[in-house]
Amino acid sequence: MKLDILAIASHPDDAELGCVGTLLSAAAQGKKIGIVDLTRGELGTRGTPEIRAAEAAASAQILGLHARENLGLPDGFFRNDQEHQLPIIAAVRRYQPEIVLLNALHDRHPDHGRGSQLASEACFLAGLRMIETLDTDGQPQAAWRPKQVYHYIQDRQIAPDLVVDITPHWETKLASIRAFRTQFHDPESTSSEPQTYISGANFFNFLEARAREMGHIIGVDFGEGFTAERALGVRDLSALL
Repeated sequence: MKLDILAIASHPDDAELGCVGTLLSAAAQGKKIGIVDLTRGELGTRGTPEIRAAEAAASAQILGLHARENLGLPDGFFRNDQEHQLPIIAAVRRYQPEIVLLNALHDRHPDHGRGSQLASEACFLAGLRMIETLDTDGQPQAAWRPKQVYHYIQDRQIAPDLVVDITPHWETKLASIRAFRTQFHDPESTSSEPQTYISGANFFNFLEARAREMGHIIGVDFGEGFTAERALGVRDLSALL
């Protein structure tokens, strides 16, 4: 299935935290959206990879994604090399997105910056026809390079190059995050698993504060910020908020 916008995330729930409001905004305009998760999050302190997969599927249903898949790269240990680039190249060619959204270039979790660089290079390499990959039927894939690549802002504060108004989609974004019940605060949970940086109730306060801060920059209630790999252009100034 060809997608208009594809988010590529180092872990299940990265896209939910960083850019699903933007995906929802695009879907509301009739565009096709999807997420590719690089790893199963198997090094996570809470839950299991199988639970994370079920949570990712529940989130995908909430978001109305047209596609979601997991490439099964090793959590914490993937590298920016040919072995790990090729599955991403194949995914980019499979979905042929016009726009790709990637992890932050640098962040608290080292997988985020490393996954960002890995996926960014794979997006470029996907456009080289001499690199051979096969589709799910074993047939050669055509080369494809996205027109734009942006990086969503995650834990660390980064000045955005652009901000998307996600105000109409804020509650749905929150619902998709809460679908990862083992990872984030759930007042009904009786789990005895260790608390983590993101599992406390205050983490949702941070998420709201960040989204409100990004929205404030452009004069709306909630926003998601992105950095760009190259200079942004518009056909006329009226396209800007």
